[in-house]
Amino acid sequence: MASMETAAEHERILREIESTDTNCIGPTLRSVYDGQEHGLFMEKLDVRIRNHDREIEKMCNHHFQGFVDSITELLKVRGEAQKLKSQVIETNGRLQDDGKMLISSMEELKQCRVQQRNIATTIDKLTHCLPVLEMYSKLQEEMKAKRYYPALRILENLERTCLPRAGQYRFCSIMAENIPKLRTQIRDTAMMQLRDFLESIRKHSDKIGETAIKQAQVQRSLDSSVSTQPRIMTGRRSRKEAAAAGVGTDSNTHGGSPVSEQDSGILDVEDEEEDEEVPGAQDLVDFSPVYRCLHIYTVLGLRDVFENYYRKQRRKQARLVLQPHSNMHETLEGYSRYFNQIVGFFVVEDHILHTTQGLVNRAYVEELWELALHLSFGFGFPVSQLFDMLLEMREQYGEILLKRWNITFRQVLDQDNYSPIPVSSEEEYRLYTSQFPLQDPELEKLPFPKKLPFSEFVPKVYCQLKEFIYACLKYSEDLHLSSTEVDDMIRKSTNLLLTRTLSHCLQYAIKKKNVGLAELVQVIINTTHLEQSCHFLEEFISNITNVPPDTVNATKLYGTSTFKDARHAAEAEIYTSLNTKIDQFLQLADYNWVAVVQGGGTLAASDYLIDLMAFLKSTFTVFTNLPVST
Repeated sequence: MASMETAAEHERILREIESTDTNCIGPTLRSVYDGQEHGLFMEKLDVRIRNHDREIEKMCNHHFQGFVDSITELLKVRGEAQKLKSQVIETNGRLQDDGKMLISSMEELKQCRVQQRNIATTIDKLTHCLPVLEMYSKLQEEMKAKRYYPALRILENLERTCLPRAGQYRFCSIMAENIPKLRTQIRDTAMMQLRDFLESIRKHSDKIGETAIKQAQVQRSLDSSVSTQPRIMTGRRSRKEAAAAGVGTDSNTHGGSPVSEQDSGILDVEDEEEDEEVPGAQDLVDFSPVYRCLHIYTVLGLRDVFENYYRKQRRKQARLVLQPHSNMHETLEGYSRYFNQIVGFFVVEDHILHTTQGLVNRAYVEELWELALHLSFGFGFPVSQLFDMLLEMREQYGEILLKRWNITFRQVLDQDNYSPIPVSSEEEYRLYTSQFPLQDPELEKLPFPKKLPFSEFVPKVYCQLKEFIYACLKYSEDLHLSSTEVDDMIRKSTNLLLTRTLSHCLQYAIKKKNVGLAELVQVIINTTHLEQSCHFLEEFISNITNVPPDTVNATKLYGTSTFKDARHAAEAEIYTSLNTKIDQFLQLADYNWVAVVQGGGTLAASDYLIDLMAFLKSTFTVFTNLPVST
């Protein structure tokens, strides 16, 4: 029973050895050696080995022929394999030789592909870089041409669009660094041009205002009916006749009419030729610096800064313009320049108001207008206080006219030859009688050539009196005064001209040294004819003011007394000069009162007395030209 168990155990161990991994066979074998029948186990192990050997041998015998056949076939295949190897080596050699050209071509193709890819990349980069370079070049051209607003727009496009697309290049970085500098340069240049503009319009505001006033008056004359202005047409015709006659004007001297071409824009703008187009005031000013600077500061986001600066500077200029000059009251040109500057200032501001959006507004302009005492000449501003101010200035204006005509009268008297005017033809005679109202039927009957009794200063003075009346009328005609008020103002101003200005000039001409008796006699004759023409001046004033001369409380001209006083002064001067000359004859040293009788004859007069009688005879001959009644 024990032997059977031992045998079964050994069988189990053998099966386990056959089926177990050799790495785990140690515990199995140990169980064998731990037992007492390991010899028996060894025997069974030998038997099992022999059984396996026999099975292996049987199997080898069964497959041996096939193994031999396989070896035989393998030996045959080795020969074929050698041939195939030789063919493969040969084919590989040929393939390698042929592949060298292909590899070379492939390398070239690879390089071309790389170049193509680089070219495409370069083209893509240049597509983004060239616009940057082109715009920067155009920017430089605009800066050089001083077109700063387009340059600023280019800078904005460069910074926002082109430079980000171009990429990180060194020239892009340089451009990006220069953009703020260029903006600052454009801003400073635009501001400098604005300052130049403000200085220019400050200097030329009087010219702008003068042109604006002319333009306004031309427009007003177009809107008015010619038939409603007979006195103005009469005045214009009389002036043109005077100009054609050459009276009161002298191109080579300043002794002519005070109403010169330069002053016509103040005293008589209507002297302009009717077909002459007066340029607009805005045509004289280039406003592009203002617009350009406004656009530039708007793009830079600094519009408020620009508006504040512009308004501040213009307020300063307004105060300068509205401050009268110290010597403004001395000359008519001073008043003219003052008003022209004010008008020019507001013409500019009015244009800026209507051509810009918000740079100045109506409230700002009206604030300046209030500062200017509501002064305006027809450019859309209130003028309620203008007439009151002009009425207050009438006396100052009249004083300026008196000063001017004082110079004119003195020049006329200094240039006169104090000789009767010779006329050689009917045309020449009519020319002088159109300038001065001479009425002498006896003189008209005389044949040519003949002489007018007065000298040149009579028609010249008469024409200057009419010119002065025109100047007074021109000042008052748009002040909304009644005809009576205008007539009274003109008559009072003319009286001042006669009694003060012309009277002093005549006294100056009579009292100056080296005035001969013949000249004094001619002064008496001249003043007599001027005295006789006074009622024509009365009629002239009545015609241009449409006020009859016999109106109640109408002011009368004092011309008669003025010329009488001048004639009496000339007569007194003649008397004084004549007495002085006689005294000089009688007070000569060693005067021989009784001539020596020659050969016992009668007494003979002294040579001194003979000379005195000759002098008195020639002098009394001159006196025969004096008027019958003085």
